[in-house]
Amino acid sequence: MTDTQQATQTAVIEAKDVVAGYLPGVNILNGCSLVAYPGEMIGIIGPNGAGKSTLLKAMFGLVKIRSGSVHLGTQDITNLRANTLVEMGVGFVPQNNNVFPSLTIEENLQMGLFLRPKKVRERLGVMWDLFPALHERRTRSAGALSGGERQSLAMARALMMEPSVLLLDEPSAGLSPVRQDETFIRTRRINKTGVCVVMVEQNARRCLQICDRGYVLDQGKDAYTGTGRELAKDPKVIELYLGTLAEDVEGAKGEDPKLVKE
Repeated sequence: MTDTQQATQTAVIEAKDVVAGYLPGVNILNGCSLVAYPGEMIGIIGPNGAGKSTLLKAMFGLVKIRSGSVHLGTQDITNLRANTLVEMGVGFVPQNNNVFPSLTIEENLQMGLFLRPKKVRERLGVMWDLFPALHERRTRSAGALSGGERQSLAMARALMMEPSVLLLDEPSAGLSPVRQDETFIRTRRINKTGVCVVMVEQNARRCLQICDRGYVLDQGKDAYTGTGRELAKDPKVIELYLGTLAEDVEGAKGEDPKLVKE
């Protein structure tokens, strides 16, 4: 999306100058800002401890924002409770403990739409189309699923409420390289359905391949922002955060076009 196009559109979600932390007087985020426009996939990368996951949690009402704001469209959602945000159209998939292990796949998805029970059948059909492997295993206990299958289920459950924006916290963490690629391809497919995606990701190379724009966080602030290609080629970003990432991204684009943002 060009600067001109952005200027004429209302952001789906925007965090502005957010200061937040877990303990009194200790800030993890120190004036962090992020904006995502309709149809965009936004990647957040950076060193450990930079505040990437904290930013998502602050946007989702799980970490107290001490100053700054978060808006969903034109609505101020700063420090609203998570259950309220889900009703308003914000989906969130945490890195850990993101499924109910004692429930089946189908029961997990039904839990994702307990606020709108009349739409369960309709939304289940959409999820089976988007995640056919889950449909095949729909009666299996979530506790028996692999890491990649659990991640798919967590995404599907968040999508049951038809969110306008999906916040993903390190969706590829702990997965094998093959399962990581599957997760990134699936995330792109979700984005192509019209859902805006904001993704924190440890695998910076893959993240920059698929995102429309990226943010590099450092010490609780957005140190750099740009398209994935721009960040991968930025000498300062390469030197400080990515090493030989630029060459890897260009090479991978030729090897696996499914992972490249069209």
